[in-house]
Amino acid sequence: MLALSFAAFSALCVITRAPMADALVYRAEGAAVLNGTDLYGFAVTEWQLPATYPPFAALLFVPTAWLVPGALKVAFVAGNVGLLAVLVRLSCRFAGLPVRLPALCAATAFALWLEPVFQTVLFGQINLAVVCLILWDLTRPPGAPGKGIALGIAAGVKLTPAVFIAYLLLRRRRREAAGAASAFAATALLGALALPAASVEFWTRRLYETGRVGKAWIVDNQSLQGLIARALGEPAPGLAWALPAAAVGCAGLWLAARRAGDERWGILGTAFTALLVSPISWSHHWVWCVPLIAVLYADGRLRQAATVTAVFAARTLWLIPHQGDLDLRLPWWQQPLAAPYPLLGLLLLAQLSVPVPVSVPVSVSNSSASMIR
Repeated sequence: MLALSFAAFSALCVITRAPMADALVYRAEGAAVLNGTDLYGFAVTEWQLPATYPPFAALLFVPTAWLVPGALKVAFVAGNVGLLAVLVRLSCRFAGLPVRLPALCAATAFALWLEPVFQTVLFGQINLAVVCLILWDLTRPPGAPGKGIALGIAAGVKLTPAVFIAYLLLRRRRREAAGAASAFAATALLGALALPAASVEFWTRRLYETGRVGKAWIVDNQSLQGLIARALGEPAPGLAWALPAAAVGCAGLWLAARRAGDERWGILGTAFTALLVSPISWSHHWVWCVPLIAVLYADGRLRQAATVTAVFAARTLWLIPHQGDLDLRLPWWQQPLAAPYPLLGLLLLAQLSVPVPVSVPVSVSNSSASMIR
């Protein structure tokens, strides 16, 4: 199943000549570092995409500049499928499910076609690597050496994982929070030492230019801002978005921190809170759907697991008219189809206010998890 799924995806990429635009942006960032050119002054691909990540990320992208585009695309497809298998494995450990190789391969084969995962691989994105870093770090046993460092590195690459530092502080896990914050600061320092001009530009200017990332109102954006912008027909909803986002952020973190009895839901609640309140959360950012489905399945909530799987596989956001500014002129009945992920995220946060049965603690070893199951 995994071989057939991978072959079908690869054939689709070849037939459609998938541009893998994000991978090409990463390559341009690595080339800018090697050539000493302006990191935030270029735009590549037919969509004129700029660099949007911190300078530290550009340092990690240097090896991509050594590959020709064709080899780069092959490497990203193969690497992301491998990372997907790792994420499925981590999600099983996270949920307390036993891991057997045939089931792992079958789950990876299916998960490849979930819309967020599919788009991540198709665009050559790094979402799977970021989520694997976070999930691996947070599911390590308490007191594990260097716990929090991988989380801090993930935040240094894509910033939004920094919300987990706030979650750790609310849970009074100060040592882990300090480790993550220190690692995050170290990434910023390393970027400043290697690329001082780019660092000043990013942290004083580019960080606040959310419009540089893309249009907030298009259906690609599955954040709370995207939902509100389309519902109001307003490209820049301003306070109509900022106030609800602040409320959702505070409530989401508080509800997540309350899940002392089952930290799995605390981690998921934090992840979905970050996706909701971020100004832009492209649909491929929602790869947290993989551990969510695993936890629902492990808890025996098979109907909910099937429903969530259907939501992330249905691709309703791409079925409605969305060319040009049609995203801002959707009728009321198409609004839910244009925003399936933020609506599901809000439902998840609402569910966190209801006690759920404790299944398997997150910070346990594989052998312990198997014994508990």
